[in-house]
Amino acid sequence: MTTDLDTLATALYVRTDDLLKESPHRAPLRPAAGISPRISDAELVTLAVMQALLGFTSEARWLRYARGHLQGMFPCLPQQPGYNKRLRALAATMSWLIAVLARDTSLWSDDVWVADSTPVECGRSRQTTRRSDLAGWAEYGYCASHSRYFWGLRLHLLTTLHGLPAAFALTGAKADERQVLLSILDDPALAAGRAGQVIIADKNYYGREFEAIVADAGFCLLRPARQGEPARPGTRFFKPLRQVIESVNDTFKGQLDLERHGGHTPTGVLTRVLQRILALTASIWHNDHTGQPIMRSLIAYDH
Repeated sequence: MTTDLDTLATALYVRTDDLLKESPHRAPLRPAAGISPRISDAELVTLAVMQALLGFTSEARWLRYARGHLQGMFPCLPQQPGYNKRLRALAATMSWLIAVLARDTSLWSDDVWVADSTPVECGRSRQTTRRSDLAGWAEYGYCASHSRYFWGLRLHLLTTLHGLPAAFALTGAKADERQVLLSILDDPALAAGRAGQVIIADKNYYGREFEAIVADAGFCLLRPARQGEPARPGTRFFKPLRQVIESVNDTFKGQLDLERHGGHTPTGVLTRVLQRILALTASIWHNDHTGQPIMRSLIAYDH
């Protein structure tokens, strides 16, 4: 019996395989001589997306499950060390695929984006913060939404109103959200043909100079007024639209286990975060192409 997840996996594999054949330089470099891998990059990307959608945070447990239930789709599954190594090598490829799939949806033309950041916790014990390979990138930060301090990173997101990731960045927990947003918007490919694009953000995205730079880049920033400021345009829309990004964050953390990534090195954490962003993007891409009523719904794919 074919499930919705099987259909998504097949569509994603075919699309990824075609894209990598058209742009072979996007795949990891391999020596001309040597043993050819038994599982293709397109298969590995598809396998990683299925892992995220099914909620397996352990690679070893996921591969045991795949051998028992997905052998027909993936006849040549790697061992866990090989899977981990190949997936880390595919980090840049996954980042590229996220952008390509996002642009291949009807949602890409939305004229409203929502910006925010969310914590990506990487450890809790003092020993972890001192000895971890993430020390120096991961740092202590404060999450105002949950009134707590954490040690880790921040995922900065720019999404459409349907939750499609338009752009993102992964930084230290103390990175200035405004500077990160400016660096995201500095991408010519992202800004092309976007004159007047509306960006809705919270009151932390403030500052005369910051807002002037955003406006000069052709974007229209809407945010709530800070204490002591006069009322700003569009105030009545902020509360319902701000719920969009909170809902996207909840999807990443509640359904895609963002904070249970299990990464212990910078490359490991980055790969696992990209794996989850790609899973959400691929789901929205498939929902859009199959005419589903709720673009960000993952329910059909989590079993």
